[in-house]
Amino acid sequence: LSSRFNWSELIPLRLWGRSLGLQTENSQFLLEGMPFRIFGGSMHYFRVPREYWEDRMLKMKACGLNTLTTYVPWNLHEQERGKFDFSRNLDLEAFLSLAAKNGLWVILRPGPYICSEWDLGGLPSWLLQDPEMQLRTTYKGFTEAVDAYFDHLMPIVVPLQATSPFCSQQYKKGGPIIAVQVENEYGSYAKDPNYMTYVKMALLNRGIVELLMTSDNKNGLSFGLVEGALATVNFQKLEPGLLKYLDTVQRDQPKMVMEYWTGWFDNWGGPHYVFDADEMVNTVASILKLGASINLYMFHGGTNFGFMNGALEADEYKSDVTSYDYDAVLTEAGDYTSKFFKLRQLFSMVIGQPLPLPPMIESKASYGAILLHQYISLWDVLPSLLQPIKSEFPINMENLHLNDSSGQSYGYVLYETVIFGGGHLHSRDHVRDRAQVFVNTMYVGELDYNTVELSLPEGQGFRQLRFLVENRGRVNYGLALNEQRKGLIGDIFLNKTPLRNFKIYSLEMKPSFMKSLRHIAGWSAVPDYFVGPAFFRGRLWIEHQPQDTFLKLQASPGWEKGVVFVNGQNLGRYWKIGPQETLYLPGPWLWKGSNEIVIFEERTAGRIIQSVDIPYLGRTQYVD
Repeated sequence: LSSRFNWSELIPLRLWGRSLGLQTENSQFLLEGMPFRIFGGSMHYFRVPREYWEDRMLKMKACGLNTLTTYVPWNLHEQERGKFDFSRNLDLEAFLSLAAKNGLWVILRPGPYICSEWDLGGLPSWLLQDPEMQLRTTYKGFTEAVDAYFDHLMPIVVPLQATSPFCSQQYKKGGPIIAVQVENEYGSYAKDPNYMTYVKMALLNRGIVELLMTSDNKNGLSFGLVEGALATVNFQKLEPGLLKYLDTVQRDQPKMVMEYWTGWFDNWGGPHYVFDADEMVNTVASILKLGASINLYMFHGGTNFGFMNGALEADEYKSDVTSYDYDAVLTEAGDYTSKFFKLRQLFSMVIGQPLPLPPMIESKASYGAILLHQYISLWDVLPSLLQPIKSEFPINMENLHLNDSSGQSYGYVLYETVIFGGGHLHSRDHVRDRAQVFVNTMYVGELDYNTVELSLPEGQGFRQLRFLVENRGRVNYGLALNEQRKGLIGDIFLNKTPLRNFKIYSLEMKPSFMKSLRHIAGWSAVPDYFVGPAFFRGRLWIEHQPQDTFLKLQASPGWEKGVVFVNGQNLGRYWKIGPQETLYLPGPWLWKGSNEIVIFEERTAGRIIQSVDIPYLGRTQYVD
């Protein structure tokens, strides 16, 4: 690889008086008229604690990268229709400005759909309140929502473009954004031939002036094109002729791998996927030898905190785990891997200039055993904290009259009705995604995609039949996006008669709910054996400056499936079926002194969890 790419002066804060930006000419990129290759890495601000953004960017620079790529998750920025949040960990302007400060250009991928193993591919669940909704098309209900969102998003983005005529006060001579992606992998969806033109014009009409790009795998390339945007390709294995295939859809254009997959994601019940470091680096070297630009997806994966993980639905429904480690260049907690040092060596040879020294890694803490000393049953919480919605029929999660009519997006829903006697219960496949079934407070079984029938025991008099339904994550890729409503999405039958007259409790477990839970009466000492669903709480005392740690539940006897909250922050889900066995707990979310830990356990509870200094993401399997 020839050492001829010295871009030491081609960084955002040094390249003043910009007028050209990133252009394409004769099969190469030009940046302000000078030959340029994109050496990019993906990192998502919404998956990384804000306090660590700069650390990860410095590690990008130390690896030899010059460009950062990020998605923008609509479903976090507009969780309720018409209410926009760009604050704290969602401060996109601060994130992009920090990239510029640290010498990184930015390729922005604003969607509206982002895939990303993220719930509904980043689309807000309230879109599904419309029974006729056609996501990712020019259906009026969808485009009106996109327009309203872009009207709020683009005023943040436009001043941060490299050649924007509307530059912010901080970036009077231009910001870090050199390219903007139009939608995402639309060639694999391709339900509306007019849609990509609509998204392109939605960007241009709001002031986007930088180079536009599309992004697809080989099979979707020709279906995801839009006039005026550079087509790029996504893959992990470099098949012969794959990059030349780009010439069949666009001639005399630079070749760019928008997503070179450095690893892979995991599903509950499967292995932890890893991708061989030498094979990865050799493929990157081959891509560079062919003269292409590249973006490493992911450079740093981070975490699907809270309930935000996505899911797959090919042959069967499989939800993604909480960790988005991805076997990427940096670990989930931002530590170096062998991939980092091998790539650093490769990029330094190509660039031919000394790279910055890698930052010191943050040490991790093992705080030992944490006793969960108190609990309160979900059944005792209901009358105190939750006001039920009454309905003759079951209502899916998204259509519950909550959150200023935006419905419920995530978490659990409890459906209660009254029955007389027992018999044969049949879900008709109307459970999304998993329901624990109780008669009064007695657990009688589960209903999900594979189990659609249960036998209910006979009993005297009227009894409560309860369905605790978990949204395990909406599918984020494929053709089934319009069918991602959660909860009970239709009738449930007892002895061939549809159940009626429900009380419906929303268990979204938002911060306000968790705060109220703290002060509720009824907490008591944990018995030797207890079957949930219930909340458990304990304290972690930290003497010194808090450090990153990992919470291990699977090794402790008892814990089966649930969610962990620390100081009100939702760390995400755990499940004994694995592969993931530890939850990442960032140091900035801990306090010196007392830290509250609350666990919602669905079934069998333990007494102790462990704070350890090494993650365990499960039995590994190499990506084929």
